[in-house]
This record gives sequence, C-alpha cells and structure tokens, in this order.
Amino acid sequence: MSEDRPSAAGEDPAEEPAQAGHGHYEMPWPEGMASSAWSPERAALAMQFVAAIRKTGSLMHLMNQAAAERIGINPTDLNCLNILSFSGALTAGELAKATGLTTASITGVVDRLEQAGFVHRERDAHDRRRVVIHLDTARALSTVAPVFAPMVGGWQRITDQYADDELRLIVAFYGKVEDIIRDHLAHLREQERDAQ
Repeated sequence: MSEDRPSAAGEDPAEEPAQAGHGHYEMPWPEGMASSAWSPERAALAMQFVAAIRKTGSLMHLMNQAAAERIGINPTDLNCLNILSFSGALTAGELAKATGLTTASITGVVDRLEQAGFVHRERDAHDRRRVVIHLDTARALSTVAPVFAPMVGGWQRITDQYADDELRLIVAFYGKVEDIIRDHLAHLREQERDAQ
C-alpha cells in the first residue's frame, strides 16, 4: 500500500491486502463472488464496479446527514420526507413499511415533521380509520429543494454528455441495483423479525 493512501476504516495497516499493481491493492471478494472464468482485467473492473456503488452509498449517507443538519431536522426525518416526495402521500403504515421503522417511531417522525410544517395528516376519505400523511410541497420546495439543487444540477449536466440510448441503459442499470438493494433489505428485515 502506498504511504500517501489513508487506511480504510477498520483496516489494519499491518495486514495489508496483496498488491495488484503500483498504487493499487486488491480487496478480497467474499466467498462465492469471484468467478474463476474472469480475466485479471475483468476481476479488476468488477471490483471497481462494487467499490463505486459502495462509495456512492457512503457519500449519499454523508450528504443526507449534512443536508438534514442544514435544514434543521434529523437524517431519519429527512429520509422519510424523501420517500414521501415520490408519491406525495402515504399512510403511516406504508411509511413504516418503506422505512423499516416501527409504527411508534413513525408517529414520532410525523409529529416532528408536522410541527415543522413539512407534512400534515388527513383521515382517508374512504376509510376513516386510516390516516394519510401528505407532503407540504411548497414547504419542501422552499426549504429542502435548495439544499440539494446544486447537486441535482450537477447530475443533470452529466446527462448532457450521454445520448438517449446511453441514458436508458444507465436508468435500467440503476433500476437493477435498486431491485437488489430492496431484496437484500427485505432479507435483513426478515432475519431481524425471525431473531425476535
């Protein structure tokens, strides 16, 4: 490992991975992930692919924390706002299922967001037992959107560099990544329920 490269979190400098070339190192694949049919170049590309997704996930987590601090709410509440923004309204049960939070925790989230003016509750017109949580779009656009606007603008500028067919490929790729994450998230939650 080169001296100017900081150790990754949890990485013991005394147990450095095998060198794969100057300035690079080889992170081991979990058992069963590597393919014996891969060429060295393919293996390196596959590792870069997984590392890129992991780095994006870490950066988005940090971005969510920083944005929540700027907006004046906590990261969990901001994540709930983000989920609400895709549909505009969800029941408390639907929001709990989407986030993995308990119903009691969701009640606390909605209480805080309602007090801050980001959402409001309404009884379902067809089932008065159900409470629907509605996003206050004007409040979100005036308070939340400006925090993310520079980053979203940067993403939009990137799209200008690609043809329509290339963008369709990228969108399809992200859809497949999202499906894998959703499946694994459901698996982890099921394991947690079974352990209780």
